[in-house]
Amino acid sequence: IVGSLTDGFHQDVQQGDTARRPNYGTANKQRQRYVTKDGKCRVNLGPIEDKTRYLSDIFTTLVDLKYRWFLCVFTLCYIVTWVAFAEIYFIDAWLRDDVAHVHDPKWRPCFENVDSFISALLLSVESQRTIGYGSRLVTANCMEGVVLLMAQSIIGSIIDALMVGCMFVKISRPQKRAQTLIFSKHCVISERDEKLCLLFRIGDLRASHMVDAKIRAKLIKSRQTKEGEFIPLEQSEINLGYDTGGDRLLLVEPQTITHVINETSPFWEIGAERLTRERFEIIIILEGIVEASGMTCQARTSYTEDEILWGHRFESCMSLEKGSYCVDHSAFDKTFPVQTSTLSAKEKSNQSEAG
Repeated sequence: IVGSLTDGFHQDVQQGDTARRPNYGTANKQRQRYVTKDGKCRVNLGPIEDKTRYLSDIFTTLVDLKYRWFLCVFTLCYIVTWVAFAEIYFIDAWLRDDVAHVHDPKWRPCFENVDSFISALLLSVESQRTIGYGSRLVTANCMEGVVLLMAQSIIGSIIDALMVGCMFVKISRPQKRAQTLIFSKHCVISERDEKLCLLFRIGDLRASHMVDAKIRAKLIKSRQTKEGEFIPLEQSEINLGYDTGGDRLLLVEPQTITHVINETSPFWEIGAERLTRERFEIIIILEGIVEASGMTCQARTSYTEDEILWGHRFESCMSLEKGSYCVDHSAFDKTFPVQTSTLSAKEKSNQSEAG
């Protein structure tokens, strides 16, 4: 995927970026995205030669597994330990001749009522899970039986702590919380307070709000240096108000995020006509702390150049009803055209200085 992006971007640079952008429907079908609209990164890491690095952080590796593989590992950990200790119990009982004297009342067995591998397996399960039906048990007639019981109890406790901990973290991971954080389908460019601005909208569908919510944006675009070096997927920061504190949000109602297009903006020289020839992607990252669990949550989305509407403005989705504010989510993505100059912010600035 990264290779396709690089080849496509490189071709655009070599052609002087003169090709017109295809229509909206065709672009969506042909365009490879760096980040999908639902926040998934479309970057293939490729094969990893040193896979032992995953084992050094076994907890994170288990948590990152898909549920079907995690349940397989979860089940196998218990089954393997049960079967392994059952074999040890049965071999020890066979060597001590407890199997042959299972019905002899005068015999002093080490493992009572263990006459087959199945009975040894039941003893293993009952010991590790502390079921204790009472029909099979390890007696005080042999030291190795006591040691085996202690070892299985310790190993079983370790497996319980690891597996239950992984399951709890996997279920409570904040990625699911990001599903209720929504972004507008389009960005818009229009004037606000006589300044050309790039705007998009975010919202939270839950009543429990994000704590210390922060918003960031990255521009993904290829470029060619003056020395002829081609840089694919170069990341540059888009200022959303981190110098004024505007990137810190009280996400109680839908917020319209504003990027003022000034001299430091990557869109300073882009006008309405040039926008149709550009090829880039804007990555939006919303981070915050989940109020219910205290875990950090991150939601992502992206906008390509054909998802930016020049000369549009978002409709209001807030109203006052019966003494409280009401959010109309049906108007969350709605925009309407407004009169906006097609000149870039740089061209407008030059005109005002000349005038």
